[in-house]
Amino acid sequence: MRFSRFIFLMIVAIITSVILFSGCNSGGKKVVTLKLAHGLSVEHPVHKALVFMAQRAYEKSDSTLKIDIYPNEQLGNEKECIEQLQMGSLAMTKVSTSPLEVFVPKFKVLALPYLFKNDEEKWKVLNGPIGKELLAAGESEGLKGLCFFDAGARSFYTSKKPILTPADLKGLKIRTQQSPMAMEMVSALGGSPTPISWGELYTALQQGVVDGAENNPPSLFTSNHYEVCKYYSLDEHTMVPDIVLISTIVWKKLSPAHQKALQEAADETVPYQIKLWKKFVQESMDKMIAKGLKVYHPDKKLFIEKAQAMYKKYQGTEIGEMAKRIQEEQ
Repeated sequence: MRFSRFIFLMIVAIITSVILFSGCNSGGKKVVTLKLAHGLSVEHPVHKALVFMAQRAYEKSDSTLKIDIYPNEQLGNEKECIEQLQMGSLAMTKVSTSPLEVFVPKFKVLALPYLFKNDEEKWKVLNGPIGKELLAAGESEGLKGLCFFDAGARSFYTSKKPILTPADLKGLKIRTQQSPMAMEMVSALGGSPTPISWGELYTALQQGVVDGAENNPPSLFTSNHYEVCKYYSLDEHTMVPDIVLISTIVWKKLSPAHQKALQEAADETVPYQIKLWKKFVQESMDKMIAKGLKVYHPDKKLFIEKAQAMYKKYQGTEIGEMAKRIQEEQ
């Protein structure tokens, strides 16, 4: 079934000329159009930031580089979009770094629980040498990172009861991303991880296939999951960022001028996206609370203690060494 879906998406990609195609603008100049796919709604701050990035790329390229955006998993889920980038059948995507770790193992480090002390320290790392190293880490796999986006902190939301201690996770099926590290994290904290596609999660929560999930406030709000899960426990176990990727096959086909315009547009979008994100987090929380969401602030120390098992597991490995570098840089 998954193979058939993937073939279908590939056919759609070919029919809609997803790779890279040219036309002319009103001034007679050659226009290159890229297609960018992601899984979030058009109300999400990440989508709005991508629209801003597309506008800046168009302006910086003298109206000759156009980015068409396809939200809501129209061209596939995160894993499928990454695979299409590798083959050059999709130009760009925005994904969480969690599913990317299957393709580029170095990204596993960002999924370690309580890796960053706070938001400020996270950006200090992502904007520094380690961040640049990670953006370039996937190039050998056909995946070039343009920039990181803020995805806030992920916390548990559940339908049956609030998660106040790790013990409350026992016996609960918690949806995770298609990420081995995310599954390890839920297991380490005491839950039963269940990977489910984002687009299928509302129904899974509604039907009791899973008892809860974990994500940031904007995603909880725009997905309407708070209608099903009334308990939101802000343990803030991970600060996994999003990443904007371009296929290296497509990148190499761009002219140096278009490469420069696109990278500059991506860099300029980061502070804009962070600003949008912070504003929307507060708006999301206010609206969900007004509609009956119950918010809890559990003692993070209890979760941090349970999370140490993951750090011990990766001690002495490439992931463990990078985690050490990240913590020393904060």
